[in-house]
Amino acid sequence: MIRFNALSKQYQLGHQIVPALQGVSGEIRTGEMVALCGPSGSGKSTLLNILGLLDMDYQGEIWFQNKPYPKSAKEAATLRRSQLGFVFQRFNLIPVMTAQDNVAYPLHLNGYSKQEQDSIAAEMLERVGLADFISHKPDNLSGGQQQRVAIARALVHKPALVIADEPTASLDSQNANMVIDIMKSLGHEMNTTFIVATHDSRMADRCDRSIQLLDGIIQEEVTE
Repeated sequence: MIRFNALSKQYQLGHQIVPALQGVSGEIRTGEMVALCGPSGSGKSTLLNILGLLDMDYQGEIWFQNKPYPKSAKEAATLRRSQLGFVFQRFNLIPVMTAQDNVAYPLHLNGYSKQEQDSIAAEMLERVGLADFISHKPDNLSGGQQQRVAIARALVHKPALVIADEPTASLDSQNANMVIDIMKSLGHEMNTTFIVATHDSRMADRCDRSIQLLDGIIQEEVTE
């Protein structure tokens, strides 16, 4: 699915150059759910942002489905829109939109008709257990419900890869376990690859594999 080789990234803080990634390499297979783990400052969010095409200022090489990652902003936007989905800690739902419209938004960006958008979004909300909440706006949903809407939105256009940044960090145990179950079952069913940056052992323990980072270097990979 995705291979990366000798990825490096530096940040400049005043006159000081701070390395965020130091030549990391790895491979993530189709349909895997892989956790990126490590303390704050370990490089996991930087790696996640690079693999999600949210940060294109890096050194090294990445291949996605055996093709090099795009180098131009336009090509990156096209690939993100068609092949990637995103789940964030703070949900990032559009507050003025209903759950159904939030989920339908990637379909809108990919040129689906309004009828197709509504039908497919409603089906995805049913699959995450929110069929009765399609008309609710985010402020009228609990945190766990909002994250399930976000998962439905990430998967609605059947992306090859979903990038998830601390998806359970703001949830209690019951909601966190429900979100993990949904991500894992739908990801395996749809053969969608998940890359998850997390501090949460509940999340990491349920992934197929964990990649441990420290000071921008991969320390080890653990298969669950």
